[in-house]
Amino acid sequence: MESKYKGYMGKYIDIDLSTEKIDVYDVPDEDKERYLGNKGMASKILYDNLRHGCDPLGKDNILILNTGPLTGSGAPTSARFNVACKSPLTGGIGTSNCGGDFGIYLKRAGYDGVILRGVAQKKSMIEIDEKGIRIKDAAKLWGLDTEETQEKLKKWPGRAVLGPAGENLVLYASITSNDRVAGRCGVGAVMGSKNVKAIVANGKQKVPVAHNEAFRQCVKDWNKVLRDHPSTGETLPKYGTASLVNITNATNTLGTRNFSGGHFEKGAMISGEYMAEHFLVKNKGCRLCPIQCGRIVKYKDKAIKGPEFETVGLMGSNLGIGDMATIIELNYITDLMGMDTISLGGAIGFATELCEKGMLDAGFKFGKTDHLPQLIKDIAYRKGIGDELANGTKLMADRFGGHEFAIHSKGLSFAAYEPRGAVGHGLGYATSNRGGCHLNGGYVVFFEATGPIIVDPLSDKGKPALAVFQQNTFDAVSSGGSCIFTTYAVIPKEAAYLNLFWPMPTIVSEVVKASRVLLDHQLKLPSWAAPIHLPLIPHTRTITTLTGMEMTLGNFLEAGDRIYNIERMFNVKQGITGKDDTLPYRMTHVAQRKSEPNSKVPLLIGRFVLCHIIIPCS
Repeated sequence: MESKYKGYMGKYIDIDLSTEKIDVYDVPDEDKERYLGNKGMASKILYDNLRHGCDPLGKDNILILNTGPLTGSGAPTSARFNVACKSPLTGGIGTSNCGGDFGIYLKRAGYDGVILRGVAQKKSMIEIDEKGIRIKDAAKLWGLDTEETQEKLKKWPGRAVLGPAGENLVLYASITSNDRVAGRCGVGAVMGSKNVKAIVANGKQKVPVAHNEAFRQCVKDWNKVLRDHPSTGETLPKYGTASLVNITNATNTLGTRNFSGGHFEKGAMISGEYMAEHFLVKNKGCRLCPIQCGRIVKYKDKAIKGPEFETVGLMGSNLGIGDMATIIELNYITDLMGMDTISLGGAIGFATELCEKGMLDAGFKFGKTDHLPQLIKDIAYRKGIGDELANGTKLMADRFGGHEFAIHSKGLSFAAYEPRGAVGHGLGYATSNRGGCHLNGGYVVFFEATGPIIVDPLSDKGKPALAVFQQNTFDAVSSGGSCIFTTYAVIPKEAAYLNLFWPMPTIVSEVVKASRVLLDHQLKLPSWAAPIHLPLIPHTRTITTLTGMEMTLGNFLEAGDRIYNIERMFNVKQGITGKDDTLPYRMTHVAQRKSEPNSKVPLLIGRFVLCHIIIPCS
C-alpha cells in the first residue's frame, strides 16, 4: 500500500523462519500518525500479533527490527533503530534502541522494518538489499564473538549480530551493530532462540522528503542548537556520558555496591574527566550525530570503544571497583560476548551481596576483580555459576533469596542512578513499562540531580506529573527516530548558569514543583489545543517537513502518551499489571542515609499517584 507520507520507505518485511515464507506486513498511514515508528510502531505490532502467555524464547514470539521516519534522513542523531519483542527477562514489553548503522541501510534497501516469526531449521543469517531478502546458512559464524562476526560480514555496511551470549540464550543478551548495542530486555536471546546469528542490509535508496528546503533548514537549525548548548556541544563531546559520574556521585545518585548506597569513595577515579585525561584516544559517535559522545580509549595495544556512564556505574561503583582500566576491560569483554552491561552488572552485584551475606557460595567480594573476566565469559557460555547469573537478578532471587535487595523492576535491572537520592526517578523505574529503565521511566533524575534545573530530589511534589510528561516526550522522541540526548537541549542553555546565583536555585526549584498544576492541565489537553511548534523541541517541525504529516506539539505528546499506553496494554495482555509497578524493599523502606530519613522512594505509602491519559490505541 502506497503511503501519502514521506520519510518512510513503505514496507515491512514479514519473515516466517519456520517455513522461510517472506511476505510484506501492511502498516497503514493511520498507524504512522499514531505511533510514528521505532518503539511505538513495534509495540503496536507486538500487541496485535502476540497472544497471552506466549513463551518469549519460543516459536510464537516475534522479533522486530525497525526504524523511525527520521532514521537515515540526515536529521541530527537519526541513526537510531529499534529492536522489540516479548522480553525473556520480564515477560512484558521488550524494546531496545541502537545507534548502529543497520537501520540506515535497512531503509536504503527499501524497508522500514523486518519482522521475524518462528524458528529457523538451521543456523541462519538474513541478507536484505534492493534485490530482495535471502535466508542463508550461518553455521560458520556460530561461536564467533561480535567483533569476529562483523569482520566476516564487513562487506555489509548495515549489520545486526549476536555474540555467544545470544547463541546460549543469556536472558540479557544484546544485539550489536558496528560498535553500538541494542542492550536491554534480552532482545539478543530472542534472536538467538530463532537460530539467527546476523541480519545484514545494504542499499542506495534515499529517504523521501516532503518539503526539501524546509527540511534542510530544520536540520541546519537543529544542529546549531545542539552544537551551541553546554550539554550537547561541550560536556558530552568532551567527557562523554561518563561525565555524569561526578555529578551523580555528588548527589547520592550513583548506584554503589548493589545499590546499598549512592556515593562511591573512588568515584573521581572512574569519571568521564579521568577517562579523558588518562585513556581517551578520541571521541566518536553514531552516524549523523553532531554530539559525538562516544569514547575511543586505549586498551593494551589497541584502541577500542570506551564505556558509557551506565557501564561505568554498573560495572564500576556497583561492584566496588574504582579502577578505570579494569572497567574498560570488562566492558570490552562484555561487548565481545554480546551482553547488556547494565543487567550483567546488576546480576553480578546482586550475586556479590548474596555471597557476602552467606546466601551463595561463589567467593565474590565487592572490589575484587581478578575473577570477573572469566566470569563474564562463563555467563555468556552458561558455564558453572555463570549459568545462574545468565538468568538475571529476579530469577536468581527466586532461587537463592534476597528479594529485598534484588535491584530490579519487573525483572529488568536498574540503570546506574540510585533512586533513593532522586525519588521521582524511582517512580519512573517503578512505572516504566519495560522495567528498571531510566529512559522509559522518564529520566526525572535530570530535574533532581544531573541537570541545570534542580528540584528537591527527596520531595514528591510535582514528580508524578513530571514523570508522565517526560515518559510521553521520550516515547515520542524515540519513536520518531532521534536520540534521547536531543532532549537535553530542550532546557535553554541560559538555565545552566542559574545555579550560580543564589537564591535562584531555590526559586527555580519551587517554581518547578508548583508547575505540577500546569503539567496536570497540559496532560489533559486534547492535541488540537497545542497546534504549535516550539524552537526548543525541533523534533515536531522536522518530522512535519520530512513526512508531510502535521506533527504539532500536541500531536507529538499525544503520540507519546498513546505509545506508553499501547506498551502498558501489551503488558496487561501478558499478565503484568499495576501491582508490578513497584521497587525492591531496600528502595522503599530503607533510608539511603541515616541523616536523611526521607532518602527512600515513597511508593508504598500512597504519596505517589501516576496517571497517563488514556489515548485510544486503535
